[in-house]
Amino acid sequence: MIYPANFEEKLGFNKIRQILRDNTLCSLGVSRVDAMAFSTDRKALRQELDITAEMMQVMADQLKPMPTDCFYDLTEPLKRVRVVGTFLEAEELFALRRSLATIHALVSYFQVPEDEAPRYPLLSAEAAQVRAFPDVVRQIDQTLTPTGEIRDNASPQLATIRHELTSTMNGISRMLNSILRNAQSQGWVDKDVSPSMRDGRLVIPIPPSSKRQLKGIVHDESATGKTLYVEPAEVVDANNRIRELESEERQEIIRILSTLTGLIRPYLPDMLASYDFLGMIDFLRAKSRLADMTEACVPAFSTDGSTDWVQARHPLLHIRYAREGKRVVPLDILLDHRKQRIVLISGPNAGGKSVCLESLGLIQYMLQCGLPVPLKDNSSVTLYDNILIDIGDEQSIDNDLSTYSSHLQNMKYFVRHTTNRTLLLIDEFGSGTEPQIGGAIAQALLGKFNDAKANGVITTHFTNLKLFADETPGIVNGAMLYDRGEMRPLFRLEIGRPGSSFAIEIAHKIGLPNDVIEEAKRIVGSDYVNMDKYLQDISRDKRYWEQKREKIHQQEKVLEGKAQEYDEKSAALKARRQEVLQQARDEASSLLKEANAQIERTIREIKEAQAEKEATRQIRKRHEEFVAKRIEQKRRTEEAARAKAAASPASAPAVTLTVGGYARIKGQSTVGEVTAIEGKKVQMAFGMIKSTIDISRLEPVSRNQLKRGDPSDKISQFATLLTGNNREGQASSSVDVMAQKRKHFKAELDVRGMRTDEALQAVMYYLDDAQLLGIDEVRILHGTGTGALRVAIRQYLGTRACVSSFRDEHVQFGGAGITVVSLM
Repeated sequence: MIYPANFEEKLGFNKIRQILRDNTLCSLGVSRVDAMAFSTDRKALRQELDITAEMMQVMADQLKPMPTDCFYDLTEPLKRVRVVGTFLEAEELFALRRSLATIHALVSYFQVPEDEAPRYPLLSAEAAQVRAFPDVVRQIDQTLTPTGEIRDNASPQLATIRHELTSTMNGISRMLNSILRNAQSQGWVDKDVSPSMRDGRLVIPIPPSSKRQLKGIVHDESATGKTLYVEPAEVVDANNRIRELESEERQEIIRILSTLTGLIRPYLPDMLASYDFLGMIDFLRAKSRLADMTEACVPAFSTDGSTDWVQARHPLLHIRYAREGKRVVPLDILLDHRKQRIVLISGPNAGGKSVCLESLGLIQYMLQCGLPVPLKDNSSVTLYDNILIDIGDEQSIDNDLSTYSSHLQNMKYFVRHTTNRTLLLIDEFGSGTEPQIGGAIAQALLGKFNDAKANGVITTHFTNLKLFADETPGIVNGAMLYDRGEMRPLFRLEIGRPGSSFAIEIAHKIGLPNDVIEEAKRIVGSDYVNMDKYLQDISRDKRYWEQKREKIHQQEKVLEGKAQEYDEKSAALKARRQEVLQQARDEASSLLKEANAQIERTIREIKEAQAEKEATRQIRKRHEEFVAKRIEQKRRTEEAARAKAAASPASAPAVTLTVGGYARIKGQSTVGEVTAIEGKKVQMAFGMIKSTIDISRLEPVSRNQLKRGDPSDKISQFATLLTGNNREGQASSSVDVMAQKRKHFKAELDVRGMRTDEALQAVMYYLDDAQLLGIDEVRILHGTGTGALRVAIRQYLGTRACVSSFRDEHVQFGGAGITVVSLM
């Protein structure tokens, strides 16, 4: 229930309705706007608000806009043709066809495949119940042209009639032109005269002086009387025939339209339901546009029946200020059923008390009419059975009511109908009569409303009501803030303290004489004036310390967050460190065990084979494969570790290259001594072999690493022992190994006939040797064939850091069958 009868006009909801009407596309939406009413049905309102929220999402989707063309209301014509014998006119059929196409497009827009979850479940459910009418659309298309006119071939009879009508009119035109030319040659009419149309008949305009020369029927004359419109006697019969043909054409068109309407008549109930869906979409679209204009949302319903609004804004004020480029000062308010049922607001005139009251009433009424409301989305709302307001002056000479009498009439109604599900909004409570008795009656009424456990917001200037609110559970004071320094209202509501009317300050600002103001102070007494100042000072200090406390609280939260973040990161680093160390220990242990086992197994197999050449060769081959596999694994692990260390800002300080220090080529395990550094070139000594290498290809090795050695280095050394021609008794030092490599190294590798994996392995070892020996350019002979081997090798070359470029060999020396590789 709402009170009074002019509730919507008092709060401005009639303007909200008009905005909605202006944003509809057809009368279907307007009808729904006009039918929108206050509701207390929580389930129905939740459904209406949820489907409105979906439409707000649809309107926000710029990539896939909703169809909004051809929203026409055909409900009245469709209801009219329920009676057999009636028919739809051509323009009505044309509008029907276009609007049915729009309905079909809307249904398709909200339709989703069966295996997908609907993006807009409520709208999709509504669209699923709407029927399309392809047969009706097809029949209309066969009858009407794309511009909405009856087709000539809509029926054979119509085609015949229109053909004869065209022929007859052409004959009349030719005859009139002949008569006109003759009259012009005789000087009866002017040279610039042409045939005209009067009452559906073709005529010739002539001056009155020539009417006896041109025989015929005078149908009209000009306003000045200087021109007569004569139908020549020769074309009277033809014009009569045209009239007959036009009548026959109309009768045939009516027959065609009646037949087509008869085909549509069985579908009328489903069509009317489809137009109801179209009206719903139009209404939801208008609500969504209003929500966009007011920055509104669909808030959650509270579970305890409380009202907790965050940054509420008067919707009409928001729209007006948005056009002016200004912002509305938002309002925060809490109403519950325990400690804060009624808020008593006081403050200066023009400080925003009435706007606050109207905002609360209008927003609550909008919510219970199913509209999104201008609140922050973290607000919570509730529903009221009654919204009773006493805002403005209701004095009436006709009803013999004064201002105060009208207020008392309203209070009598409020007392009778107030329950714990009532929202009361009362402006200037107790005013309009002698202050002492008016304040007493207002206090009694306020106690009555509080006893009924009603919610409400009440504005007043009475001190006794402020004191009563301070002492009574369930009622709290609220103040509209005022800037004493700049003497202007701040339009902000502060709950928990009474406000001041600032009468003395406003009187000074307006320019009231000082002697009048001083006399007023003397009359009320200094205690009263100072009490108001003390309240203001206390309020200012309270705000200051509350801001300080809030700032300290925020800083504490930031510090707590940073401390927690530090503890988490520290714990994560410790855990990661232990994990890395344990992983390294496990890998080293596993590698040593596997290497020792392989060495022992190889020695045993050689002894068991009793030094047979073929068996020893096979054993060595298997061992070489094992060693190569482990060396490659170690190389990849080291590369990954180096890349990770380079990307980490917290990595350990790098070891630099110095003369007398040690280094190795990246990806290799052999360590050499740095003998000289010249710019970007470094001279290295690998035993007795000296080589000049680019500094970017080297990585330093500390003395600790050199002393510790590496299990994989030992495996490599053992591999050298096995593969270093021991039968010839050569030494196993790195110098001898390098010398042997340089002696047997060829600048060309032939991988023709190998499988792809075999060829890639051979290329890998070949490039390692070339890099170790400081070779600048090599050639890989792979042949042409299908090109698969060439592609695989070149893909692998692209992954090697030591390869600066590669190309086809010159056509005279092999062309695409040989790849020339340049090394860094």
